[in-house]
Amino acid sequence: MARRLPSQPPTLPGFSHIHVLGSGGFADVFLYEQNMPRRQVAVKVMLSEVVNDQVRQMFQAEANLMAQLSTHPSILTVYQASVSSDGRPYLVMELCSSALSQRYRTERIPVAEVLRIAVKIGSAIETAHRAGVLHRDIKPSNILLTAYGHPVLSDFGIAATLGESESLEAVGMSIPWSAPEVLMDETAGTIASEVWAFAATVYSLLAGRSPFEAPGEPNKSTDLISRIQRAKPSSMGRSDVPASLERILQRAMTRKPENRQSSVLEIVRELQAVETEIGVPQTPIEVVMDDWALATVADLEDRTRVRVNAAGVSSVAQRRRSRRGSAPIDGSYSAVGTIVRDTGRSRSSTTAPERGRGFRALAWGLGAAGLLVVVLGAIVIFALVQSSSSSIPTVSDIRSTSSADALTFSWGDPGLDDTDSYQITTSNGESSIQRSPEFTVVAEPGDEICITVTVNREGKTGPASNEKCADIPG
Repeated sequence: MARRLPSQPPTLPGFSHIHVLGSGGFADVFLYEQNMPRRQVAVKVMLSEVVNDQVRQMFQAEANLMAQLSTHPSILTVYQASVSSDGRPYLVMELCSSALSQRYRTERIPVAEVLRIAVKIGSAIETAHRAGVLHRDIKPSNILLTAYGHPVLSDFGIAATLGESESLEAVGMSIPWSAPEVLMDETAGTIASEVWAFAATVYSLLAGRSPFEAPGEPNKSTDLISRIQRAKPSSMGRSDVPASLERILQRAMTRKPENRQSSVLEIVRELQAVETEIGVPQTPIEVVMDDWALATVADLEDRTRVRVNAAGVSSVAQRRRSRRGSAPIDGSYSAVGTIVRDTGRSRSSTTAPERGRGFRALAWGLGAAGLLVVVLGAIVIFALVQSSSSSIPTVSDIRSTSSADALTFSWGDPGLDDTDSYQITTSNGESSIQRSPEFTVVAEPGDEICITVTVNREGKTGPASNEKCADIPG
């Protein structure tokens, strides 16, 4: 099928056209130079032959959504939106590279790099979800790279709010990365279908192809749809991809939406655990936080801040000690046991030994006092740790249910605080850090899976639950 030629670039006040960047089903993207401030930008222009009331509404929705979300560091920045003199709507956007969409097809991207990209893009998707927005077209070609190599999510052209998605028809979809319920027109999009698309995208970056492409076999749309409905992605064929990472992605692409991770954030946390597993620093999660907006200026100014220096003593305490005249006197020891100054006076042979014994006695006294402080401090710290760990709740009464290809474990809330999370460890090496009191493991008939659950509070884990084992009937 012949590709269409790009449309004529519109004349835009304050911009000079350079050349075409790409073409799509609804729009062309051109490189322009903005006159003030002087910079190169990408301009997405809708095609005149497709501009109608529905497309105008889509364009306006995309402009508004991008404006609301593009403050996120991993969402493409939109500078402005308008309508050209010939009636075509356009978006002026940050100029980014589409190199990643070609690179994953031609070279093997390191696992650590894919994980970094996935955590950043997953953070962007989760932020959109928290704003009530579904992207509905997550795929590798919609991940662009800034001039500094930072991945950003682009193209919210068919996005919808969570409330709208159930009443909308799918005006466009990318089959290789679409969930089965979307392909079957059971929904126009949900968080669960975005979980699938995100996992399929991460899989593609690792495998060099979409999850349901079969090398050496027909891969027409009908072939892909048939395989997606069976929800059995083929092996990546990479020995350097941890088994735990494959399990995370396989779970996210299970046929039943309820068996997938409950949110993109849950997958992102699991991906961070894989980063730790392979020995690379965890990529920070960048999810919008609005707690600061609830505080007034007066609240912020009224808070007392105590800075702790390298020695672990607050600056306030040091200033108070200085005002009390605690500077060491001649010939004595400072607080850290160092002679500050010698008077230089001559000493007689009869008083020197006595002075020496006095210094030694003082030194022994200070040493004994310091040792006592250390011992008492250790006892106090041990007591605090014991009391804090004992106050962390313990998970009990873990239940299990099985389906044809998965085991689901669930338990009651033992009394989590707002910042607590569950840490799950399975007998087959799988792990998860999550808030949901439910955990699903993809397994084969006859497999036995055992799990233990602990509560994580501010980096400390409480007592582990009793191990719960279950199997899928053969």
